[in-house]
Amino acid sequence: MNTRQQNLLKIITSQYIKTAQPVSSQFITDKGKFKLSSATIRNEMAELEAKGYISHPHTSAGRVPTERGYQYFVENFLEDLTLNKRQQDFLRKVSQPFSRFEPQVAKELAKSMAEFSNGAVFVAFSDNEFYYTGISYLFAQPEFFEHEVVYNLSQVIDHLDTVVNKIYDSVMPDIEIYIGSQNPFSNDCSVVITNYQVKGNSGVLGILGPTRMDYKNNASLIKYCQQLINNLN
Repeated sequence: MNTRQQNLLKIITSQYIKTAQPVSSQFITDKGKFKLSSATIRNEMAELEAKGYISHPHTSAGRVPTERGYQYFVENFLEDLTLNKRQQDFLRKVSQPFSRFEPQVAKELAKSMAEFSNGAVFVAFSDNEFYYTGISYLFAQPEFFEHEVVYNLSQVIDHLDTVVNKIYDSVMPDIEIYIGSQNPFSNDCSVVITNYQVKGNSGVLGILGPTRMDYKNNASLIKYCQQLINNLN
């Protein structure tokens, strides 16, 4: 992929994450990021589509990222995982009443994370002690308006604890992102996941959302809350 195509993919993916609307070559031309003709931009987008990074919905002239496109975006464009100050301040206040770790602080942080991410958040305190929240935020995403998708995702929610139990020991302290077919929870969505270490014990913290989730914000949320929990005695 050449540099021009990389920049195009970044713009298409970022815009689609924000709006859930396919991105047209005309939008990119009007945005003025490229000093190129709309025909050249269309040709480059056709190349990205041929390589499997974007696709062309039948009902729109625009393009949307594919699973491969999201994967490339995550691997190449998430350099800085610093959470914005407003969210940092809010989450720090949530954790301040707790001088030491207890499940309730993780639950309170999870509720705030769900609101900030518009996704479902789960916390595992052990391989058989589990909490989740934010299901209404998840189902409010436009990807999940269709009955069949809602049914499939409901099955995922019903079996969250089973999947977490299976992967509990393999979750690492690094921020891990699994997209679509790589996601152990469901091919219809993505997950950002990590573990936390406190009092010599580990737990699991994750955000479940559409493949269109805001990966940078959600990875930054996970990282910051992991640090807050790890710093408790």
